[in-house]
Amino acid sequence: MRRVLLLPIGSSGDVNPFLWIGRILHARGHAVTVVANPVFADSIRTLGLRFVAFGDEAEFHELLAHPDVWHPTKGPPLVLRYAGDVTGRYFELIAREAGDDRPLMLAPAPAFGARLAREKFGLPLVSVHLQPCMFLTVGDTPLLGQRLGWIRRLPAWAKRVVFAIIRARIGSEIAPGVRRASRAASVPPPGNPFRDWWQSPDGGVCLWPEWFGPAQPEWGPQVRSAGFPLYDPADQTALAPDLEAFLAAGPPPILFTPGSAMAQGGGFFETARAACVAAGRRAIFATKFPEQLPPDLPPEIFHVSYAPFGTLLPRCAAIVHHGGVGTTSQALAAGIPQLIRPFSHDQPDNAARVRRLGAGEWIWPAKFTEKNLRRVLDALLGDKELQARCTAWAARLRAEPSEARLLEALAPHLDVDDD
Repeated sequence: MRRVLLLPIGSSGDVNPFLWIGRILHARGHAVTVVANPVFADSIRTLGLRFVAFGDEAEFHELLAHPDVWHPTKGPPLVLRYAGDVTGRYFELIAREAGDDRPLMLAPAPAFGARLAREKFGLPLVSVHLQPCMFLTVGDTPLLGQRLGWIRRLPAWAKRVVFAIIRARIGSEIAPGVRRASRAASVPPPGNPFRDWWQSPDGGVCLWPEWFGPAQPEWGPQVRSAGFPLYDPADQTALAPDLEAFLAAGPPPILFTPGSAMAQGGGFFETARAACVAAGRRAIFATKFPEQLPPDLPPEIFHVSYAPFGTLLPRCAAIVHHGGVGTTSQALAAGIPQLIRPFSHDQPDNAARVRRLGAGEWIWPAKFTEKNLRRVLDALLGDKELQARCTAWAARLRAEPSEARLLEALAPHLDVDDD
């Protein structure tokens, strides 16, 4: 059996897929260590996985509270600059943890410290991609934002030109921190980290099914699709008694959530409250930051800081959310309509894919008004064909062996004998 280092970066939506991987590998006897921010320590240890802290809670909350982190154009560069800046710290931690047995590293593309460790020490690295927009592909071109939809209408040659410009700009945001860390480790730095270090040559795993994002030539032959992770601690956390009582007191509510890491969702919840009150709908507002909720929630709207979506979503009529891939996949698995109000990052592209599947709709931020929210929700909840498609996608997800496909993709790396 192999020692494995899981190296997620980000919020719950970025960490939970790695916990899904860790639980699967741990159950098969592999020695799994998760390197993450201390806010995730309890969740990691509950699964029986070894936890190693990277950074502190203050650093985590400071990044999430940054006013630009969810901005449609400023957010991605901010996060990628952070990823580049922490390359050296990440590398030093991995160097301390590596030991002499060459552990297998599983890391997202922006974990450049892991790639630096590969180049320095020869440690095997498998890139773990959480959403299709991580690849700039000509055939399945991602929607990179409201103002960038025109890219998808370009001919192939023009897309390649635009992608080269995007790679150069993103690479310039990442490069300073990566180059500093590379020079300190006596490793030749990449010319452009976004182009040269984004995907490990050793292997890659995409955590979504082909019908959500089909394989593309740009992935490379070493990249495999494993399906949605659908990690959810429903088997560890029951619904709270007061939430159970609310669900039992009336028809299925609509769940509203701007994402577990969103601390700037006041406008989202204010619009949701107004729409639900005007339409007489029951709702659940899910957020860990209650200070962003309207102060006068009526009895028909219930606030919950956390609830396992695997248990809660099948009991809801629909979900209105930000479009994070984790929430998107949980809604597909629950078989309920979803309305997405994308903020930034991968969210616009996930919203476009949900619409393409016929499982929901999206509303751009500027048009997320009470009137439009009520109109689109009425259409979704009244569309029997759409609800039938949602049910069909849920059945397909239940039938897909994501766990088996993950193990198949990782088998060449897990079965290596280093003796």
